[in-house]
Amino acid sequence: MKPKPQSQLLDLLLNSPAHRIAKLPDVDYGQAIVEPFPFLAIVGQLEMKLALILSLINPRVGGVLLIGPRGTAKTTAVRALTDLLPSARRSLCVYGCTEEMLDEGGMDAICENCREKMGYGQPLTVADRVRIIELPLNARLEDVVGGINERIALEQNKVRLERGILGHADNQILYIDEVNLLPDTLTDAILDAAAQGHYTARRGALKLRYRSRFLLIGSMNPEEGKLRPQIMDRFGLRAVVRGLADPAWRYQAYEQVAAHQQNPDHFAASYAEATMALADEIEQARQRLPAVQIGEAARDLGLKLVQELAIDSTRAEITLFEAARAHAAADERKQVEPGDVQAVAMPALRMRQSDHLSRFFAEQEAEDQRMKNIVDEFTNHQ
Repeated sequence: MKPKPQSQLLDLLLNSPAHRIAKLPDVDYGQAIVEPFPFLAIVGQLEMKLALILSLINPRVGGVLLIGPRGTAKTTAVRALTDLLPSARRSLCVYGCTEEMLDEGGMDAICENCREKMGYGQPLTVADRVRIIELPLNARLEDVVGGINERIALEQNKVRLERGILGHADNQILYIDEVNLLPDTLTDAILDAAAQGHYTARRGALKLRYRSRFLLIGSMNPEEGKLRPQIMDRFGLRAVVRGLADPAWRYQAYEQVAAHQQNPDHFAASYAEATMALADEIEQARQRLPAVQIGEAARDLGLKLVQELAIDSTRAEITLFEAARAHAAADERKQVEPGDVQAVAMPALRMRQSDHLSRFFAEQEAEDQRMKNIVDEFTNHQ
């Protein structure tokens, strides 16, 4: 039987033109590098690249965590997504008002300035490419959730709340590098906003509610410490990113980086056609996704894997099946097959077992059995 041909999207990932090194002219090294490293120019790291692409196709996978040592292209890969991101509506208001908020809550749901805009028939949002909002490690809580605009307060003697990073990340991608080093106060704020899809900022008598529906991407070096279980649970796919084992690939990666540093614009241009093709394939997969159904064999395999691994959290099934749906959509199919489940099982199910919970439940089961024996003994003597 002739094997089914690979879809163009998966073929682009598996056979990316990372081997092509353009002969670049010398440039002025005083110029700033503005072009990000092309996604398809990253050598190897298929699991990382596939996890990121699946999250773009289907945000319901629940985000991506990249785990690996320094120098393995984790941050480079995330920033390279810029040219692959779809379009979304971006608010033109400092408070984040949108037409969607108006439809759901009426005029009271938007600010005074936006109510005036609506009266003149002006839009509250604009179509724009999804952005990557990076959370700096030195961010304060006010930067994350929002605070009072100090400049306006001093110059105009007015107090105005402005949305923070979480508000700006609505319908965007929130990227946290070294997420395991994030202070607990910021972690708690992000967890709450991610769980609710909105958050409320209060400063004295002022109170504003902001939407915060974002795709969460994080990266971390396990040498620098563990990640809190609460935030680990918020990442659907967990991709392990290791150093390249093949010496030929390592030298190829060096050549790619050297070429990009020499002339980033020319280097990015050499990948422009393939990048545009991949972006188009991602958009087509997004459009196919709503029609993708989970086949019976794929369902049984997924449930069996979760059962055998003794995973308690139902987020395991959500991530596993949503990632499998995205994989099927990428392969231009409308039904999830066992092969799709197998392709995403590792990043979807790893790091969901807990030795601490296993010990806790074992001890609790022993205690419950002792209590049951006492109750039965007491009942039998009545």
